[in-house]
Amino acid sequence: MAAELNALRDQIDEVDKQMLELLAKRLSLVEQVGEVKSRHGLPIYAPDREAAMLASRREEAAKKGVPPQLIEDILRRTMRESYASEKDSGFKCLNPQLRSVVIVGGNGQLGGLFGRMFKLSGYEVKVLGSQDWDRADEILDNAGLVVVTVPIHLTEGVIEKLNTLPQDCILCDLTSIKAKPLHSMLEVHNGPVVGLHPMFGPDVPSLAKQVIVYCDGRGEAEYQWLLEQFKIWGASLCQISAEQHDKGMTLIQALRHFTSFAYGRHLSQQNPDLDTLVKLSSPIYRLELAMVGRLFAQDPSLYGDIIMSSEENIEMIKCFHKQFGDALALLDSKDKEKFISEFNEVSQWFGDYSQQFMSESQNLLKQANDAIHRG
Repeated sequence: MAAELNALRDQIDEVDKQMLELLAKRLSLVEQVGEVKSRHGLPIYAPDREAAMLASRREEAAKKGVPPQLIEDILRRTMRESYASEKDSGFKCLNPQLRSVVIVGGNGQLGGLFGRMFKLSGYEVKVLGSQDWDRADEILDNAGLVVVTVPIHLTEGVIEKLNTLPQDCILCDLTSIKAKPLHSMLEVHNGPVVGLHPMFGPDVPSLAKQVIVYCDGRGEAEYQWLLEQFKIWGASLCQISAEQHDKGMTLIQALRHFTSFAYGRHLSQQNPDLDTLVKLSSPIYRLELAMVGRLFAQDPSLYGDIIMSSEENIEMIKCFHKQFGDALALLDSKDKEKFISEFNEVSQWFGDYSQQFMSESQNLLKQANDAIHRG
């Protein structure tokens, strides 16, 4: 039996080596694709091409008796690596006449990421850090684009200092709230203004498929090239009003971060053995635990700013607290029929999204389970 297994394993090892050689060849071809896209100003992410390619490979896999989802999983992981390597070729500069790009707060992680992307696109980038305000006039002199990326509680105060920018300079911010910063920018600068919110962290390997929200301010025609530059980087754009954005972020960011904070705080006070929790975890709880733990691996000041950035956030959290209390009262009543009735009401509210989210979560859980090593 051992000899038979070893012979088969040797063949598997040989196939694995062939797969490595093919992957290396594919990445080499991707690098060449990146160079062509860079020269011609094409986005690194082409959704129609990706969808057509995956559909074709799934069909071919089914004909060969290979599970279609297997080849899709392999290709999606490979493409993620490909998008990261394509950016190394740089990007076409859509506005070569632009004067310098000044990133206020460019020494931070998010500012650093955007600084690198602008440099990869051939723009001159300057940084105005917290220690550089005595040289602010020199750094901002003749700026063509000023990007504000500082902590939320400092944003409006920093914007107020930017009152001598050239008339045609584009002023934008990367803050996770939009109404107040956008209002401040429109007050302090008479030129083009746009509010931006990158819906990702600074640790992303590529901007492919990442969302950048933009809220129009003034002079839309003057900053269209900037939005197109984001698309070339691979980002997807979402246009929305500042007020709608902030209302959505109350649920998407403030409430979710707070509930993660509260759950992590509860765990720490209950003081269970984390090793035991992890060993007992189903893939979905392991993923939920990871998302909570992830919060506490990051800057507490940032999350405090996000949660406490508006009274609307606090009111929404209080509203959730009441809902939690109502749900707890339902449990105290031990009225299972009412529980099922309210459960079904919420299910109807989600509509078709319930099944869509079920499918998406199943894929995530498979990946999470694959990554787990159990001794």
